[in-house]
Amino acid sequence: MLAARNISYELADRTRAIGCGGIGAVHLLATQVGLARMIDRHVHVLKRHLPYHESDHVLSLAYNAMAGGTCIEDLERLRNDEAYLDALGTQRIPDPTTAGDFCRRFENDRQIVQLMETINETRLGVWRQQEESFFRQAVIDADGTIAPTFGECKAGMNISYDGQWGYHPLVISLANTKEPLYLVNRPANRPSHEQADDYLDRAVTLCRRGGFKHILLRGDTDFMQTWKLDGWDGAGDITFIFGADARKPMIARAQALPDTAWQRLERPARYQVKTQPRARPHNVKEQVVRDKQFKNFVLQWEDVAQFEHRPDLCGKSYRMIVLRKRISVEKGQEKLFEEYAYFFYLTNDRTSTMEQIVFGANDRCDQENLIEQLKNGVGSMRNPLDNLHSNWAYMVMASLAWTLKAWCALLLPAPPGRWQAVHREQKQSLLKMEFKTFAAGLIRLPCQIIRTSRRIIYRLLSWNPWTTTLLRLAQATRRPLRC
Repeated sequence: MLAARNISYELADRTRAIGCGGIGAVHLLATQVGLARMIDRHVHVLKRHLPYHESDHVLSLAYNAMAGGTCIEDLERLRNDEAYLDALGTQRIPDPTTAGDFCRRFENDRQIVQLMETINETRLGVWRQQEESFFRQAVIDADGTIAPTFGECKAGMNISYDGQWGYHPLVISLANTKEPLYLVNRPANRPSHEQADDYLDRAVTLCRRGGFKHILLRGDTDFMQTWKLDGWDGAGDITFIFGADARKPMIARAQALPDTAWQRLERPARYQVKTQPRARPHNVKEQVVRDKQFKNFVLQWEDVAQFEHRPDLCGKSYRMIVLRKRISVEKGQEKLFEEYAYFFYLTNDRTSTMEQIVFGANDRCDQENLIEQLKNGVGSMRNPLDNLHSNWAYMVMASLAWTLKAWCALLLPAPPGRWQAVHREQKQSLLKMEFKTFAAGLIRLPCQIIRTSRRIIYRLLSWNPWTTTLLRLAQATRRPLRC
């Protein structure tokens, strides 16, 4: 069927085109929210601005990820593309060596935190454009992840618990929009919860300034900051759900509960069948495990219960939710025995049901998808530079590409009218979209660039189902934001 044979190439005389036609709408958005202006005003690491300002470096690295770049060296391809330079109205952008030197100018924590706070200050303006329901509750997640490196001379790296050399970034994110609020780089041997209490407080302050009425903090067992729980509970607008270690004394308390304290946990269906239910396909993995006589742990049912618990560093007790899983240990077709596995969740939420607490704690696992996008979507945790602070700065700048994607979704208009439901669904789809899909659908579009004396025209040369969304976004960026 692929019958083309007589293929030849020609260079157009005056036609200039780029393969990332959506970059113009993103640049308009960054200009509209005042991101470049805020960075130049508050971030000062360059002694002289000849010719670049701080915002030029930061946005160039973010746009590099959107334009298909996977490493800092890909800036060389963009800076030699005259059509790309015309599309952004510039004569030059930093080369990889200059961009790396800029990242190395961040020599301490204070400078990088100032960059993150500047981005967050701009984020507040984006949040102000949302509907009233957006501010009902802010859900803040915390987790750590290992960012490995194969270099031998990168200052500040160390060996992790599982034998990997590299760094151990802390990620504080807003689950509502999947925005990374704070990224904190640390050596790989540091514990997950280190500095988490400070940056969780910063995130709480940011969400309060943004107008959120209630704040929910979530984290796994490493993030139960017992020395902070009383303060968070006393604030009045903060609820927390943290995992607790299943230690022997805790398990003994759960086992001592009467049978009447336990309730069967019924999990809702993962999705709603819109047409006709389909037969479940044969589980190949399950069959292989049985054929090879491996131990197989099969979940039978789940129960939930609760009791009061006061952590050692707290002055008052909180609600401890216990999830008990009945597990059948099998080998081949034979059942060896059955056992219970216990999971504990500490919370100050006195109104939600036990099932809602468990489901809310399980929803925190969605942050792993965000971390995956930061690692392999925008490539912000590849550690291309030579020390902890420079890699931290690069991490923050590259992750800005994901933040701009979230802002594109949040600023996509959905005015009242016939198409409001469709436009709201597009906003949610764009917000949940993987970076690869976002870049393919809205950014990496072949586009002719026509530069006149008064404007730069992007003439799209192809169409896909997200093209109309891109055009609506570009139109919306020409309107002033609400103060």
